[in-house]
This record gives sequence, C-alpha cells and structure tokens, in this order.
Amino acid sequence: PVAPTLRLHQRLLNPRPGKLPLESIQVVLEELRKNGNLEWLDKNKTSFLIMWKRPEEWGKLIYQWVSRNGLTNSVFTLYELASGDDTESEEFHGLDEAMLLRALQALQQEHKAEIITLDDGRGVKFF
Repeated sequence: PVAPTLRLHQRLLNPRPGKLPLESIQVVLEELRKNGNLEWLDKNKTSFLIMWKRPEEWGKLIYQWVSRNGLTNSVFTLYELASGDDTESEEFHGLDEAMLLRALQALQQEHKAEIITLDDGRGVKFF
C-alpha cells in the first residue's frame, strides 16, 4: 500500500491524476498531426486515427521486402502481403487492410506499385 503522506504528496502535485488539461491534449494531438502520425476523421476534430507509422513508412518497408526478395513485377493479394507465410517475419505482417491500402497508395504515387482488382478482391503489382 501507498503511504498516506506519499498519497497526499501525489494529490498536491497532480490534483486530477491521469487527466491532462484540454489545451495540453490539443498540443500533443497537433504535434502528432504535424509529424504525420495523426489524421482527423471528422471536421470537428472529435475523432482521430493515431498511426504508429505513416503510410509512406509502411510502404517503404513493404517495398524493401519486395526488392530484397526479387519480387518486382509480381502480383500479390492484400491477404498475401498482410497475412501470408512469406511475410510472417516482416514488420508489416498483420497490418490491417485500411493501413495496408494507404501504404500501397503511397507506393502507387511513387510509381512503385499499382493497386489492381482481382477476381477475389484487391491486389497489387510492384514495379
């Protein structure tokens, strides 16, 4: 158990444990947005997505794997990239489909990949 004097000291230093003032939270969120790790999901800025890595960073990791394994000019389903046996040891393995698509869109803008429609869903061709 925490000693009563320590508990009182903690309350004096932080009268509302675990809560930051709204202004401080806004500063943190804005810094994340500036760094590309946060995206607002609505105009009122009440809902947001925090990203561990930016889509461009995920795309870079995916393309490094493609290049390292001589897989340019190959076609993959989104499932194969995110959940396939060949990517099991890769950092992007298990990436959710929405972020995977964003990463592939970033590669598409760099002309390193093209997102395509396959019979059983979407896929990607790397260049």
